[in-house]
Amino acid sequence: MKRRLSLVILSIILFTGQLVHAQYVLKEANVQFGLFNYTKAIDLYEQAYKKKQTLYAAEKLGACYEQIQHYKQTESWYAIAVGLDSSKTENILAYAKALQQNSKYTEAKIQYQKYAIAKKDVPEKQLILWLQSCDSAISWMKTPTATTIINEKVWNTDKSEWGTALYLQNIVFTSDRENINSSQTNSRSFLKFDGANVPDKKTYGWTGNHYLRLYQQDKTTDSTILFPLKTGTVYHIGAASFTEDGMEMYFTLTRIPKKTEYVKGKLATINIEIYYSKKNEQGNWTTPTAFKYNKVNEYSVGDPFISKDGNHLYFVSNMPNGAGGTDLYVCHKTATGEWDLPINLKDLNTEGNERTPAIDSYNNFYFSSDGRVGMGGLDVYQAQLVDGKISTPKNMGYPTNSPQDDFAYTPITSTTGYLSSNRPEGLGNDDIYSYAQTPSTTLEFSGRALNLETNQPLANAVVSLTKINGQTIKTLTDENGNYKFNLDNSSDYQLTIESTNHRSNQITLTSNELKTSNVIKKDLFLEVIKLDELIKLENIYYDYKKSEIRADAAIELDKLVKILKDNPTIWIELGSHTDSRGNDQYNQKLSQSRANAAVQYMIDKGIEKNRITAKGYGESMLLNKCSNGVDCTEEEHQLNRRTTFKIVKK
Repeated sequence: MKRRLSLVILSIILFTGQLVHAQYVLKEANVQFGLFNYTKAIDLYEQAYKKKQTLYAAEKLGACYEQIQHYKQTESWYAIAVGLDSSKTENILAYAKALQQNSKYTEAKIQYQKYAIAKKDVPEKQLILWLQSCDSAISWMKTPTATTIINEKVWNTDKSEWGTALYLQNIVFTSDRENINSSQTNSRSFLKFDGANVPDKKTYGWTGNHYLRLYQQDKTTDSTILFPLKTGTVYHIGAASFTEDGMEMYFTLTRIPKKTEYVKGKLATINIEIYYSKKNEQGNWTTPTAFKYNKVNEYSVGDPFISKDGNHLYFVSNMPNGAGGTDLYVCHKTATGEWDLPINLKDLNTEGNERTPAIDSYNNFYFSSDGRVGMGGLDVYQAQLVDGKISTPKNMGYPTNSPQDDFAYTPITSTTGYLSSNRPEGLGNDDIYSYAQTPSTTLEFSGRALNLETNQPLANAVVSLTKINGQTIKTLTDENGNYKFNLDNSSDYQLTIESTNHRSNQITLTSNELKTSNVIKKDLFLEVIKLDELIKLENIYYDYKKSEIRADAAIELDKLVKILKDNPTIWIELGSHTDSRGNDQYNQKLSQSRANAAVQYMIDKGIEKNRITAKGYGESMLLNKCSNGVDCTEEEHQLNRRTTFKIVKK
């Protein structure tokens, strides 16, 4: 009785300790969330969710991943949140938006309609916009334009690159990559955001990366170098625009103002501003001068585009009396060289956000918006400037636009140029892509998406066709699971099919197979994700009384690593089992050691630690008769020394 009482007391102490630790983790996660340090907050919220699966942690994880634009993770967490008791109505809206960002337009429509019913006061105009956007996106994906979109890997990194501008014969762009030789820093500290902690002068907490800087592709050396502009700020320096002669540039930056406004004792949002610089006689850029209509404590002014002759400045701002979030404006230069009052481009602005204006040599006006019928996030639109008037904007369709943010459309010729996007096939967050109008092809690849167990068609599955070293095109399966793509001659591809609650499937193919026909046909099967179902990993065995990962086991663990990389929202419990030889306590400890070793192996292969839990089962789940005292062969005992996994989150 005394022993049992001691165990009960010990259990209470351990449980209380875990509860206190979980509460501490949540508290620290909330602090990081409040400071916009979303990458740090995610790790902490995930730790808290592993301790206790709460609605609060799921909601916060959805919000964090949304802010750093990891849309698959956003969808996964909001799917969990809307399925829990007492979930907020706003979670349905967040879930709908995440589905839309992941090309799941039919499912997104269902959630938008659910939200409108639950919320009751959603304006009909807004609901129609959501539904029309989903329907239009499906149509655009089924009839893509003859445009090739290529990731400019020579400029992109695993960080964020965006906002190209033509500077003489070079390209200037924005990036938050690390640059150890940067001369654009000084020793001035930031003001304290929360009264105690000074923000890091090298790392932007929102993304976990460095602050934005301007970079230049130097064609003389075919390298990327820091743009030679001294701004005197340790914070962001954003996208730039140049006059045709390359003698004047406009750009955005963030500085800490001398007089800073506070809200409830905390620092208010620091707005961005436009600055400009001119080249002096020595060919150096002069000290930047503030744009006339900056008001850093009241609103932001950014995304400048200067006309070739330097007489018209287009930009965006959330200054008062606009139509919505950020609006498009233009300032015209007066005869005295001053900028006239900003003019709101009312024919283009919506209740949403308009961004990144640009004009080509044919008076085509390009901008991005999330307030019009579009595919999701920011879409690129085209209008025409005729006699000072702007025509009705037209969505540029797919694949110029994607379910993610597509912006900073930069025409170079009548058929080529660059755009920026955070579509998931990129190298980092935002990437720079080149575009080119290309003729359509006549080769075709088609097939069906089917359930592996039932052989039934999977409607609305997202099918992605990626040309090796080329672009990615997506489509949705119809009600019979059918899909089809056009192929280029003599090209290699990777095909991926994804469907909600199924594990993704990938294959490779080549158009070289088209010898006697212009069509390749291939059906693909997807396996349903079943939570908490034990799956044995074949050939994951351990030597007797040892926990080291053998070479044959590593091969099999690599397959599990691939499953987790192909399905980034899945969490698993990896279990290890021993045979019955040795005492129970020793076997339990040995199995935990083996499970830990397997998990560490997978972490070393790039799997996030919060996604895997190690569980030692000892000899508690034998597969055969070989329990304590039973005479068995080595092969029979080996069968019990195994590793299993089960999916605990999808």
